[in-house]
Amino acid sequence: MAPRPASDLVVHARGVRRSFGPATVLDGADLDIARGEVVALLGGSGSGKSTLLRILAGLDADATGDFTVDRRHAVVFQEHRLLPWKRVIDNVALGVADRSRCTGALAEVGLADRAKAWPAELSGGQAQRVAFARALAREPELLLLDEPFGALDALTRLRMQELFNRLRSRHGFAALLVTHDVDEALLLADRALVLDRGVIAADLPVTLDHPRAPDAPGFGALRRQLLDLLGVPLAR
Repeated sequence: MAPRPASDLVVHARGVRRSFGPATVLDGADLDIARGEVVALLGGSGSGKSTLLRILAGLDADATGDFTVDRRHAVVFQEHRLLPWKRVIDNVALGVADRSRCTGALAEVGLADRAKAWPAELSGGQAQRVAFARALAREPELLLLDEPFGALDALTRLRMQELFNRLRSRHGFAALLVTHDVDEALLLADRALVLDRGVIAADLPVTLDHPRAPDAPGFGALRRQLLDLLGVPLAR
């Protein structure tokens, strides 16, 4: 594939390295993400997925390498990280001057009626939707998502995946999605990357039409291919 012009990219990273004492977690990782593209990042526990995301988010000053990230980015973590002493609307409005963007973002995630609620009054799924609204209110070109659905029950997780697809279709943002879930990667992403031994070891295009489902034609073959790249043997 020919290199993309820099103007088409929201992430351009080369030779990203990060060590913790004697342990090298990232050893020259390279990554490009185009505008509007959703990229899933998979790998074993401790492979450096979250470390790479935190570096791109500007949350790790000790990393080395060359990386450029669109300044209009927002981060959604596995935990919602809402401030318990602020009401929902005030959590969404943190750092956002235009209050109308915050009420609009809450409406987009289906929580317009919970603007005055306290975080403790929300379910886990509602709290994570507030976290997405907080990110949307910043009108990002890029979302950095660190296992944003990992703490949710299975049904709520499916609903949040559907919400993500709707928001992506409406706003056209790009995203880097860190996940352990192969099915989630194939349901949401345009590409699935495998991080292994500190580098991007595989880059699998996901060309399935939307809306996607695990029983759609071609899904199973891609799933087997991705599991093989992750070194997960198929049950016999």
